[in-house]
Amino acid sequence: MTEFPEPKEVRFDEASFWVTLSDGRVIGVPIAWYPRLMSATREQLEKVELSASGMHWDEIDEDISVRGILMGHKAFRPQSAAMAN
Repeated sequence: MTEFPEPKEVRFDEASFWVTLSDGRVIGVPIAWYPRLMSATREQLEKVELSASGMHWDEIDEDISVRGILMGHKAFRPQSAAMAN
């Protein structure tokens, strides 16, 4: 089993969120990949909980794993929502 580094810090700018990992890397991820993050207020975004495997935002019901962002996974979108765009 491959182990992934832990998130140590999450910060946001206008278009991305940046995750500082325990191995020293800083990964930038487009907020547009995660509709719940896009719809959240600044206050909601700042209420992130870090765990060994990823990030959790309780108020907006969003969980993002370090593994997922390192592999380039976007948030799941139901087929009907994907077709509407």
